[in-house]
Amino acid sequence: MIDIYCRDRHRHPDARCGECEALGVYADRRLAKCPFGEEKPTCADCPVHCYQPQMREEMRAVMRYAGPKMVWRHPLLTLMHWIDGWRRRSTAVVRKASSSPSS
Repeated sequence: MIDIYCRDRHRHPDARCGECEALGVYADRRLAKCPFGEEKPTCADCPVHCYQPQMREEMRAVMRYAGPKMVWRHPLLTLMHWIDGWRRRSTAVVRKASSSPSS
């Protein structure tokens, strides 16, 4: 997503600009330290916000811009991302319901 954003917004056809490269490195570092590991939910559904507020806003802008374009540039990856998000959300609902006390 960062590559799509940088290519279209910053006009860097071959590589990311310094700002977008720094955002990508930051995101990779945060993901590597995520306490949820492979079971990490999407950031919107995550109880832990590991990004600094400024970086979170930058990433939100990238996702808001590049998300709709992913359908056309990487349709299979987009479909897999949607399925993964749906599956994780439904699993979280089941876990939450099973941990609620019964009346």
